[in-house]
Amino acid sequence: MATTINQRVTQTGTGQTGRRPVDYVWAIARISLGWIFLWAFLDKAFGWGFATPAERAWIAGGSPTTGFLKGTGENALGGFFSTLAGQVWVDWLFMAGLLGIGTALILGVGLRVAAAAGTLMLAMMWAAELPLANNPFMDDHIIYAVVLIGLALANAGTTLGLGKLPAIQSNPYLK
Repeated sequence: MATTINQRVTQTGTGQTGRRPVDYVWAIARISLGWIFLWAFLDKAFGWGFATPAERAWIAGGSPTTGFLKGTGENALGGFFSTLAGQVWVDWLFMAGLLGIGTALILGVGLRVAAAAGTLMLAMMWAAELPLANNPFMDDHIIYAVVLIGLALANAGTTLGLGKLPAIQSNPYLK
């Protein structure tokens, strides 16, 4: 029985790499997840009325972490997380994380850093909600973290992104 290995196809003499359909699936997943992070930043910053009303926007003096973290008070780790709610340094870290992760994913650069930061952020949000209402341990935060790690491992920034630029390829921390 023959064994096959999926490898990218390189055109002889041109140096161009062919793309497999799965590369485009990862790229679309990367851009989509990037938009989720970037949109969360934009809506919390400007209060465009989807999850955040204008009067609670960050630019209007609202706290982007208060709503979620104050609601965790009754949860297993709620005492810890509710003390973080509304603190300026937590708001700034959270918003910088949303903006940085979203931008990195959409552009296809810094996926390793974005995967690490995003996984940490999502794990903390998951922990803040324990115990989960609908499942013993699994929720969308864990799924998004797994996808982030997969994006970094699949080098997903090279398809439909800037990850194929020589400056990115020659600096591992930018991949």
